[in-house]
Amino acid sequence: MSNRLLLVEDDDNLRDALADNLELEGYEVFQCALVQQAKDWLASNNADLIVLDIMLPDGDGYQLCQWIRQRFDVLVLMLTARSLEKDVVEGFDVGADDYVSKPYRSTELLARIKALLRRKQIPIHRNVTLINGFQIDWSLRQVSLQKQKQKQKQEQIIHLTKTAFDILAYLFAQLGNSCSREQILDEVWGKDVYVDNRTIDNFVYNLKKQLNLGSGPDYQIKTIRGVGYSLIKAR
Repeated sequence: MSNRLLLVEDDDNLRDALADNLELEGYEVFQCALVQQAKDWLASNNADLIVLDIMLPDGDGYQLCQWIRQRFDVLVLMLTARSLEKDVVEGFDVGADDYVSKPYRSTELLARIKALLRRKQIPIHRNVTLINGFQIDWSLRQVSLQKQKQKQKQEQIIHLTKTAFDILAYLFAQLGNSCSREQILDEVWGKDVYVDNRTIDNFVYNLKKQLNLGSGPDYQIKTIRGVGYSLIKAR
């Protein structure tokens, strides 16, 4: 069964050309030009991956990505002319799994899409781990936080993108070891995909912020200057 892709792009020529290329690769492709069209389509259809532009006629791709993340478990790849670092960071902040800047090479974009779709869960022997108060369920790929409210425990789900979870899983599997950016790239994206180092840095920055891995009491991610990162036990 072929993967279903949704393209959300207002440039008709670009969208049609990309759809043709993806269909030649065997994907089932659906197209939308507007934010509302995408919302309507997702209300009654499922996609494996969404290719999403940021600047759309009736809304903002960042806000649409956030809306998608609150409702659906689907990969999101942002494809946009906005390539400043702050734009990339904002894309990852709202939940994008990957970010490709225009103009792009078709071969690179196809490789990124294939890498996202074929990404395998990194095997972890332990099923559940407590990291700085957050419960990591490796089997369900879910992060939650137990909160006490009016003498009752409430579970808050913490959203991590698939890419962020894969990076966390890889670092945990290498607990205490130094992991180069190249190793993380190969394990998470695949050896045949080019990803800028700042992409990894942005994901690690968000992991530190979301799971208190910068200065947490139990686990911390340390930057190894000139190499990459290491997840260590803080005590």
